[in-house]
Amino acid sequence: MSSPLCHTLLRNLDLFAPLSDAQLRAALQGATPCRLQAGAVAYGQGAPGAHFFVLLHGCLKVTQVTPDGEQIIVRYVNPGDMFGLACAMGQACYPATVAAVQESVCLAWPASAWTRFTASHPQLAAAALHTMGQRLQDAHQRIRELANDDVEQRVARTLLRLVEQTGLRTRDGVDIGFPITRQDIAEMTGTTLHTVSRLLSDWKQRGIVGGSARMRIVLRSPAALARLCGHVPAPADCAACLSCRDGAPPASAALPH
Repeated sequence: MSSPLCHTLLRNLDLFAPLSDAQLRAALQGATPCRLQAGAVAYGQGAPGAHFFVLLHGCLKVTQVTPDGEQIIVRYVNPGDMFGLACAMGQACYPATVAAVQESVCLAWPASAWTRFTASHPQLAAAALHTMGQRLQDAHQRIRELANDDVEQRVARTLLRLVEQTGLRTRDGVDIGFPITRQDIAEMTGTTLHTVSRLLSDWKQRGIVGGSARMRIVLRSPAALARLCGHVPAPADCAACLSCRDGAPPASAALPH
């Protein structure tokens, strides 16, 4: 495939930055561009793992349905991320459902091209291995949080992770860079919609979060959320309201500029 649009978008992604123009053209061979409207499904849990993908633009949500019928949000896919790597893991079917949170564009390669793709581009093979390792590490982290943290800490950690990955600075704070509902947060943190709504309402009253638009969350005091997580102690003169807006967040909660 020789689409100038896809070539330009790939060149702007960290994943493909080390490749020469010739390598990039070779990597695009056999790829098909896919445009997904918000809510559209790229593939479903249990479907044959016929393709692997790279997200060029937008945001995708990865969900799984447990044997008990409960839906959980596993992670979000951001531009430059590889996904649908069932073929890389030796699995015949996709272990989760991937759907667009907002209008998104991705590239799809047939699973049969995986061996050639990784053999021809060892940098991309290394990136895929790193991606799978990071997802395993993230899963372990979430298990530890479910076992050791209370609900308020889990929700706070989740919001901090989201702004670290996709946060956009605005005049009001740091906006999570894609639409997200309170139900989404509940599914990510193993709690209920009622609990998340109560926490966010409380944090909004205390000036920790904001955002009046539907499906938008703005962090007005990331430092306060970091303290709720136990990342940093409260200052000696803190009145225990945890709603101050001053002070930079710790390195572990660094935000994009």
